[in-house]
Amino acid sequence: MTKLSIYHPAISRIIENINKVIIGKEQPVVLSLTALLSGGHVLLEDVPGVGKTMLVRSLARSVDCDFKRIQFTPDLLPSDVTGVSIYNPKTLEFEFRPGPILGNIVLADEINRTSPKTQSALLEAMEEKNITVEGNALPLADPFFVMATQNPVDYEGTYPLPEAQLDRFLLKIRMGYPNAQEEMQMLHAVGAKHPIGSVEPVMTKADLLQMQETVSNVYIDPQIQQYIVNLAQSSRNHPDIYLGLSPRGSIAMMRAVKAYAFIHNRDYCLPDDVQTLAPYVLGHRILLRSEARYDGMTPERLIQRLLEAVEVPVEKESVHER
Repeated sequence: MTKLSIYHPAISRIIENINKVIIGKEQPVVLSLTALLSGGHVLLEDVPGVGKTMLVRSLARSVDCDFKRIQFTPDLLPSDVTGVSIYNPKTLEFEFRPGPILGNIVLADEINRTSPKTQSALLEAMEEKNITVEGNALPLADPFFVMATQNPVDYEGTYPLPEAQLDRFLLKIRMGYPNAQEEMQMLHAVGAKHPIGSVEPVMTKADLLQMQETVSNVYIDPQIQQYIVNLAQSSRNHPDIYLGLSPRGSIAMMRAVKAYAFIHNRDYCLPDDVQTLAPYVLGHRILLRSEARYDGMTPERLIQRLLEAVEVPVEKESVHER
């Protein structure tokens, strides 16, 4: 496990807090915080039982944010997500009952098990940070962060997410299985009482909003911005790629890189940040041609080839002298 001293002190406290519940998953925690601090959202894809829900719950508790959960099912309606107006016979008026999307940190559990009509209810919320109910636009809470989960091994009765919705997730990450030692630690930790009940906030909601503001001001050199653009252009012109990185994806990469630099206690970005985040930002945004898939090509391997082909900018000394 990485030493927490490499992170920003506030981030170290959050990671240490979440480690009480999620053992041995520092990378998914760091990536989740990257999305949270940059104002993005996360698609968490993995098999059942590896701690996806616990990660979201412990993160919400650590930053003292309102946590909401939506269990997506085939019969779920858009109004079950956004909310609905109910007639009150006492006041003779309709009263709006807010849906779970109006929380700060929202877990969209098994998002691919509901219909596209209900999935689309998330689109406006995730991109515009407001919802429309009966013709009226309602702003969402600030901060607003969605972590959606889906099971990659059981596709029966599911509705694959369209590319338009996938592109609204800043990162796509996986938890992975723990090793034997980590699994033993889990058994000891939950032997008497689940540790989620002992997780206390280590920062306030106001602190989180201030950190998000700080992240937006992290310096990114024009050479690194050009590096991101070159990766995007290369993905659009690659013969094995049917759909390359969109301009929204380029913006997402820049925001993620700024947050990743802040998490590592820097006020400037490095090309290494782009290379580290590329698989998580690009992986769900590019579509391979059928010929490439038949030849055994995967998005992960193709992204690695893009990184090897695109020239890396030389780090300027002046960045460190700022």
